[in-house]
Amino acid sequence: MTWNGDEYQARFDRIAADGGDVHGEATLVRSFEPGTVLDAGCGTGRVAIELARHGIAVTGVDIDESMLATARRLAPQIRWCRQDLAGLDLGQSFDVVVAAGNVPLFTPPGTEPALVAGAAAHVCPGGRLVAGFSLDRGYTLDDYDAHCRAAGLTLESRYSTWSREPFTDGEYAVSVHRKS
Repeated sequence: MTWNGDEYQARFDRIAADGGDVHGEATLVRSFEPGTVLDAGCGTGRVAIELARHGIAVTGVDIDESMLATARRLAPQIRWCRQDLAGLDLGQSFDVVVAAGNVPLFTPPGTEPALVAGAAAHVCPGGRLVAGFSLDRGYTLDDYDAHCRAAGLTLESRYSTWSREPFTDGEYAVSVHRKS
């Protein structure tokens, strides 16, 4: 899939201009009071930029150069890395790794375990992996939870939205997994 980072960002800019909340992911992440965050699959940096605005040290990672070009233009002070999350190795760990925006659904089928392992490897002990994605595209919560367990993470909580609406069943979930 080919992306245009500026067009992607323009969509969120329109939502914000119309009064929509485009920072739900960052608000949830901030509730954990992290000092450091890895925005895994950062796209144009919407979440990372908002977290940095609140004094959190953020690194953004994405595979798409167009998305990263937009992120670098919007926030040159943030560390942006072009890497695949499957096999990711930044040489550091973070209090929170966040994967917002259906990140597992944009990876090639069959690479989800490697994606989760790559993200989980960057969670510091006691830290969290927070991910939200649609459940109607073939990647199930059972699969995701199994991949998290295999990577040494335990389910802490699950919501149906980034604003922490309870998850009962539905087409979207936000999962918080913790590393012991």
